[in-house]
Amino acid sequence: MGRVAVVTDSNSGITQEQAKELDVYVLPMPFYIDGETFFEDVNLTQEQFYQKLTEGGEITTSMPAVGDVTELWDQLLEKYDEIVHIPMSSGLSSSCETALMLSQDYDGRVQVVNNQRISVTQRRSVMDAGRLAEQGMSAAEIKEILEREKFESSIYIMVDTLKYLKKGGRITPAAAALGTLLRLKPVLQIQGEKLDAFAKARTVKQAKSIMIEAMKNDFKNRFGDENGDNMYLDIAYTYDLEAAQQFEREVNEVFPNHKCIVNPLSLSVSCHIGPGALAVASSHKLEV
Repeated sequence: MGRVAVVTDSNSGITQEQAKELDVYVLPMPFYIDGETFFEDVNLTQEQFYQKLTEGGEITTSMPAVGDVTELWDQLLEKYDEIVHIPMSSGLSSSCETALMLSQDYDGRVQVVNNQRISVTQRRSVMDAGRLAEQGMSAAEIKEILEREKFESSIYIMVDTLKYLKKGGRITPAAAALGTLLRLKPVLQIQGEKLDAFAKARTVKQAKSIMIEAMKNDFKNRFGDENGDNMYLDIAYTYDLEAAQQFEREVNEVFPNHKCIVNPLSLSVSCHIGPGALAVASSHKLEV
C-alpha cells in the first residue's frame, strides 16, 4: 500500500512545529485584521491575535486560498501516493466544501474528510488518521472510518464575555447588555455542525460544573461509556493558560483515569468568543 500524507488546517490547533513532530501538514488559516492579511502560527501568534482583538481590531476569518491548497497537494503527491485532507467542520466553514470540489480533479488520490470537527476534536482526528496511515490503510479507508466516527465527539465552551458574541451578531445587543448586567457566563456546545447555546451560568465556577456534568451525561447516555474508558478528554482555552490548568485539575478529579491534553482553542473560534473562555472536549478512541 502506498504512503498516505495527512493534511489539516490550523483550526486543529496543531502548530507548524508540532506538525513536523507528528509528521502531518497544516494549512495556516488566514485572518484579515484592520485590512492586513495574517496567517495563523506563521506571522500571527496567539499573543498578537489577542492583543489586536482586545484593542478592538477589525478581525475577519477566511478559508485558505484555493492556490495554497492545491499547491500543497501537488507538492505532497510528488512524494506520497495519496492524501487524506481533514479540514474544519463543514458546518462552520465553506473550506471543506471547497476542498471536496478541488479534490475531484485528483483522480481519487486526495480524499477530503467531512468529519464535523474543530479544535481539539479535529486534532484527535488528525492523530487517528496518522495512526491508520501507519497501519497501511488507504486514504479512502481512512476517510470512511473518520466520517463514520464524526459525531462521536463533544465540546462545551464557557464564554467569559459577551462582547464578541455581540460583535459577531450571534446575540442581540439587548441580550448582550442584559447578560453583562447579570454577569452571565454562557456555556456553548459544538456537537458536530455548529456552535450552539447550551446553558447559562452566573459564575465561572457554576459554568465549569455545568460543563463537567454535561460531559458525564454524554459519556453515560450519548456514548454508552459511563467511565469514559474509550473516550479521550481534552481541555481547551482562549488566552488564559493558568485558568485552563486549574480547570484541568478539576476535570481530573472527576475523571481520574483520563490524561487531558490542554491546548488553545483555534483562533477561528476565539475571534467569536474572546479571551477567558474554557472548554472541555471528548472524542471516541478508535481501535487502531
